[in-house]
Order: sequence, then structure tokens, then C-alpha cells
Amino acid sequence: MPWFIWLLAAAGLGVAEFFTLTLVFGLLAGAALVAAVVAGLGVGLLGQLVALGVAAAAGFVLVRPVALRQMARSPLSREGSDALVGKPAEVVQEVTATHGLVKLAGEAWSARALDESHVIPVGALVDVMEIDGATAVVYPRELLP
Repeated sequence: MPWFIWLLAAAGLGVAEFFTLTLVFGLLAGAALVAAVVAGLGVGLLGQLVALGVAAAAGFVLVRPVALRQMARSPLSREGSDALVGKPAEVVQEVTATHGLVKLAGEAWSARALDESHVIPVGALVDVMEIDGATAVVYPRELLP
């Protein structure tokens, strides 16, 4: 089979991978590229099919599990306001269930208490449990009186 037929097959499989994102068609496209190289070297059809099969098997056995594992991982770094969750803050203005002010990452943030029964006094250290819009939802680090 001519090498350019393998290239066309690789391109078609690449397009299919683009639309499905399953990592199956992409690996088959890579195997078709290997078969194209083998065909370009003048190896017969049987050799081309063997190269295709070996490359596809190697992709499915070696590459696909690693790629799927990497895709399943959550990102190591959080960005924006998500990065503030879990950070400590200091109460600047008394924090209640509805209002308050904390110093968080060097900035003043509006805040409210996670537990609606808490009234957190000025100077107390709190942990940011979540960010709700422009409001930090906080919980005291120590027991309140």
C-alpha cells in the first residue's frame, strides 16, 4: 500500500480523535504514521500491517493508561479566588453570619461566618472555608468564648 494512503488514514483518524477525545483514534493515527514510514522504506503490505499492529498495541498498552491517569488528576495549583480557600485570615471587623471584614492575603475581604451562630471578634484568626463571590466564608481557628 502506498505511504500516502497511510498518511490520509492518519489524518482521518486524527480528525476523528479531535471530535471524540477518546485517545483511541489518536493512537491509531500514530500507528498509521508508523505504517506510512514503513511503507516509505519500501516494506511490503504484510510488514506495514505488522508495524501498524505493533504500534497500535504499544500505544494502547503503554501510552493510553498513562495519558488517562494524567487526565484524571486534578491540577496541582489553584488559581484566582480558589487559591484562597484554606488560607488563614485575621478578623479586622467583627464577623457574623451576615457581615464582617478579614485581612486575607494582604487584602481586606468582606466575610461571613460559616456557622451562623458564631460571632468572631476582631483579631481572631480564621480559616477560609470557601469564597462566595467577593465574600470569604470563614471559620475560627480556635474555640470562641
